[in-house]
Amino acid sequence: MLDNRSIPAVTVIPVLVYPDVAAAVAWLCAAFGFTEHLRIFDHRAQLVVGGGAVVVAQGDFDPPAGDRPGGHSVMVRVEDVDAHCARATRHGARITQPPTTHPFGERQYGAIDFAGHAWTFTQSVADVDPADWGGVLVARGEGEIGSTGGSPPRG
Repeated sequence: MLDNRSIPAVTVIPVLVYPDVAAAVAWLCAAFGFTEHLRIFDHRAQLVVGGGAVVVAQGDFDPPAGDRPGGHSVMVRVEDVDAHCARATRHGARITQPPTTHPFGERQYGAIDFAGHAWTFTQSVADVDPADWGGVLVARGEGEIGSTGGSPPRG
């Protein structure tokens, strides 16, 4: 799988919605030991812990969100998003977003499974510096996926 600085180097990435992303990031980092990895304007953030990651996204949890029931979704990294989408379609998945290449180096599609759960499947197509599209890389060193320790740079 191609490495891309704009997405954590993990396979499955839950996307959790909160009404206040900054407050959620602060609380999750303090309470559960996550480290903020990447900030995406004020509506999204990537958090890492150990060998895993979650995305915190702006949204309401309770009301159904159309293509994201309950607002939550699961993101899964795949090798070939187009082939994966074709397979999902053959098996009855409802495609909510066709495969689309984004400026942050990912080609993604959205789907709803047979039980109504929302999924995003993503393929890294380029290694893109988050600064190139407006992201702010936050975590360096300890807590970063693939890190063997150390502390984030100060300054």
